[in-house]
Amino acid sequence: MTCPSFDPHDHAACRRAGMDAAESLCADRRLRLTPVRRRVLELLLAAPKAQGAYDVLSGLNRDAPPRQPPAAYRALDFLVAHGLAHRIERLNAYVACASPGSTHRPAFLICRACDRVAETPDLTPDRLKREADAQGFRIEATVVEAVGLCPACAP
Repeated sequence: MTCPSFDPHDHAACRRAGMDAAESLCADRRLRLTPVRRRVLELLLAAPKAQGAYDVLSGLNRDAPPRQPPAAYRALDFLVAHGLAHRIERLNAYVACASPGSTHRPAFLICRACDRVAETPDLTPDRLKREADAQGFRIEATVVEAVGLCPACAP
């Protein structure tokens, strides 16, 4: 579990909880949390805002022998595919998931000034589903991203 809000909090505890949840999920599902995948998740958990793939690559290369972009992209793809991270479309960047491993449809609150992102709890878009059903359309995924100002950036 990462820190899903803009409120002041013990971020170190969030990072520990996020890694514990990832390790547990990977063990339960018999997934390999390789050293690169682990480090990428650590970088996402430690970051104060969403991270682009090249930000992640830079963090990887700070700590170990240089890696090429595919290493970062493969690790990010794994984390997203298994519910440990989310891709923020508006920013073309990634954040660690606030509820790793759970099936949920969060909305993301994105500060337009500092690019920090908060994940909201499960968002059930009932009206959208009703409209899609009425047209015979089957929704496979939704992404809700709200842009505004976080408390630190608001006047």
